Amino acid sequence: MLGLSVLKKMGVWGLRPGHANACFAGHANACFARRVQGRALAFFLLFCFPAVGEPLVQTGPLSFAPLVRKVVPAVVNIAVRMDSGEPVPKLPQAVRGTPLEKTYRDKLRANREQIVGAGSGFIVDPAGIIVTNNHVVGTASRIVVSLGDGSELNARLIGTDELTDIAVIKVDAGYKLPSVTWGDSRQVQVGDWILAAGNPFGLGGSVTAGIVSARGRELGTGPFDDFFQLDAPINPGNSGGPTFNMSGEVIAVNSALVSPTGASVGIGFAIPSEIAMPVVAELMAHGHMDRGWLGVEVDTTAKRRAGALVATVDRSGPAARSGLRPGDVVTQFNGERIASSRELVREVSAVNPGGVAHLRVKRQSQLFDVSITVGRRPPEPADADARP
Repeated sequence: MLGLSVLKKMGVWGLRPGHANACFAGHANACFARRVQGRALAFFLLFCFPAVGEPLVQTGPLSFAPLVRKVVPAVVNIAVRMDSGEPVPKLPQAVRGTPLEKTYRDKLRANREQIVGAGSGFIVDPAGIIVTNNHVVGTASRIVVSLGDGSELNARLIGTDELTDIAVIKVDAGYKLPSVTWGDSRQVQVGDWILAAGNPFGLGGSVTAGIVSARGRELGTGPFDDFFQLDAPINPGNSGGPTFNMSGEVIAVNSALVSPTGASVGIGFAIPSEIAMPVVAELMAHGHMDRGWLGVEVDTTAKRRAGALVATVDRSGPAARSGLRPGDVVTQFNGERIASSRELVREVSAVNPGGVAHLRVKRQSQLFDVSITVGRRPPEPADADARP
């Protein structure tokens, strides 16, 4: 229809109104010339300019409201209280043993505590299991959780993991709480719609929408850096909150933002569920993380096409006992190709201490296989990122 309308407008399928008399009045040659020119131009337009293709993105969601109604009841606000360090005044003798004693003690305790931070979290088990960030609750003396219905509950710390910035806390509500489920972050593509929820600036439950701007961001915070970059506004207080896909599944845990002002400028970062899920499961089961250790330091600065370059070897570590040397390049770990040094760190850490790992190693021009009994990763300073 588009081609027909163009041709008709150009007068190719007959003379234009008002030109018929001129043509039959002895100007047939001129009319014929105009007809030929019109056909030629129409041919050029139709065949030299391709038709407009179907749009790859038909439309965004008309409203996020159905998604919000489904997931937001499981999102919680977290207030972190710390002991002020000041001595608690003695209880007056006049109120000891009276009905006022408990009230007076509560007031003294409240005055000693101060709210030093706020964050977010989300319920993953109706029994009251909540996931948040380690930097939100890791040093708290008291954790207070505000549920969607406005009620406040004290929470106890189940476990934390500094290397991934994941923490698990628990509240006892006495009834089943609304909860959300994990999604598969490996299926998330750059450009996918997401919904972030949390407690920005301590204002209470809020949601923002955007897209995944990038994957695999490294911020230098630890060996497990593998963040999603989001353009959904994330502000102070959103830490520990969930990022949902359009099915209402948690595909990331909000963790950080980059901003010259302290407020959102459209660059936020979240921990993918593929990293958070096993950590949460381990913390729920044991309250801490036991990670594998080879006793080597790998070079994270060298640009290599593949493999992890061993920089140093701990003489008392498992790798030294198995014959690894500085300069070796680990190309495979348990049958999986190793693309970078950070990937080797993550793979080794995922192995339970005492397990056996099978490595393929390149030494100069020779390839060989070696099996290593993995040790337990010792406590290390925060900057020791490259030591599997």
